Amino acid sequence: MNASVVAAGDAHPDAAPPSAAPALIAPGDLPKARKLLIFGVMAFGQFMALLDIQIVAASLNEVQAGLSAGPDEISWVQTGYLMAELVMIPFSAFLTQALSTRWLFALSAGLFTLSSALCGLAWDIDSMVAFRVIQGFVGGAMIPTVFATGFALFSGPQRALIPAVLGMVAVLAPTLGPTVGGWLTDVAGWRWIFYINIVPGIAVTALSLSLIRVDHANLPMLKRIDYSHLLAMAVFLGGLQYVLEEGPRHDWFEDDGIVMAAWFSLVAFGLFLERSLRSQGPIVRLSPFRNPTFVFACVFNLVIGFGLYASTYLIPVFLGRVRGYNSLDIGTTVFVTGIAQLFGTVLVARASQRVDPRKIITLGLVLFAGSLWMTSQLTAEWGFGAFLLPQALRGLAVMMCIVPSVTMALGGFAMTELRYASGLFNLMRNLGGALGIAIVNTWLGDQTRIHAAHFGESLGEAGRHASGFIADLAAKVGALTPDPAQALLIAQGEMAKVVARQSLTLAFNDVFRLMAWMFAAALIMVPFCRPAVSNAPPPADAH
Repeated sequence: MNASVVAAGDAHPDAAPPSAAPALIAPGDLPKARKLLIFGVMAFGQFMALLDIQIVAASLNEVQAGLSAGPDEISWVQTGYLMAELVMIPFSAFLTQALSTRWLFALSAGLFTLSSALCGLAWDIDSMVAFRVIQGFVGGAMIPTVFATGFALFSGPQRALIPAVLGMVAVLAPTLGPTVGGWLTDVAGWRWIFYINIVPGIAVTALSLSLIRVDHANLPMLKRIDYSHLLAMAVFLGGLQYVLEEGPRHDWFEDDGIVMAAWFSLVAFGLFLERSLRSQGPIVRLSPFRNPTFVFACVFNLVIGFGLYASTYLIPVFLGRVRGYNSLDIGTTVFVTGIAQLFGTVLVARASQRVDPRKIITLGLVLFAGSLWMTSQLTAEWGFGAFLLPQALRGLAVMMCIVPSVTMALGGFAMTELRYASGLFNLMRNLGGALGIAIVNTWLGDQTRIHAAHFGESLGEAGRHASGFIADLAAKVGALTPDPAQALLIAQGEMAKVVARQSLTLAFNDVFRLMAWMFAAALIMVPFCRPAVSNAPPPADAH
């Protein structure tokens, strides 16, 4: 092993391959075509796992109807997936060393495919949630593994493409999720949003087994798993996700269940930290946080995840609740962001080889804030044309944010440390998304109530105008019904719908404006970042 490329924390006994194992070619010494093929297969597997986070977003009503589920139950189709995925992402670094990249990725892809088929066959909401939890857990291993393997495979100018491609996948997949899911639901039924994974999942599994040979397994590590550490991490992350998902619906800590989950999560977090620092065989190492640049990059990723997932969530909600769009219409409208992200990937990949990443991320944060500010001017009539420019700008901006943050976070680590850094870095983005959706849901509900109250006050002050409007509307409705009382009730109901619609629209504006200020505030961190040295030779601990 080339000691010059191993970080101080990499000399861990678990990282060494068994002495009897046959020698492997170092990842960086593989033929270029093979490296590209391995990376392409793994990136596609990551895309599948990330796509399924949001693929049900535009089709929840259809899934709810198909499974005869209640409104509170159907949310667990997404919550269960996210909770399980959050647990696996940091755990995957340990499993990669124990099972090898080849077997972990192949098992992850194969079990993800099987659980996808089971989701499509679900017969009630309980079975669906159970299969979605399995799907999220096993699929979560593919997400950080490809980051670590990509940085191990490539060096020099080729390495600059890794954050660009994986950054595109990381943001494009959840953005396209509602589009793909809405289209499939419209043309083939909601079960096909899960069946669509079967054929590509089988292909990824088979190709992973035949192509990936970058490191050895170290099976004795499985006998030394610190189960208390694993349990603490699962309770901490699962409880946190539950609180964030269910909190807005149950008025946060006014609900006993939310309070209990929060306490369990807090206590488990303390145990998780204790085991991370003192355990002889920790499943997650926190040593990457010794690097200040990594810390700043993780904070950036938290903010990016907040903006990415929250905006991807909010726009379909607006189109469904205010405009009354169906799943296909919603998917068609949000598709613009994905196209802009593809364009942004090419642009940022080229710029990242010539420009200081701090300048790129500064411009990205400014453009992201600008796109959110533009969206905060929406009216109840906004549709595809009005969303076109803000969404295109946001798609370009998110690539300018995420590509340099990946480079800063992972560019300076060798293989063993890189695996843990990748898991923690990706965890930050998903946590940011969970925080984002929970917080904007709370903001949206609070601001809607505030604006509805203001409308009520305004109508009270100008009561003669409101009553006159209702009387005119009742007179028009009266032409359709002979009962004056019924006509008045219909007119009042229509007036209430108008007030509710406008209150919700103004609330969306407030939320997008707050998010814009958050991205502007993130600019404060940029001067404190130092670009990581990303052209170090590839790690050699696969020998």
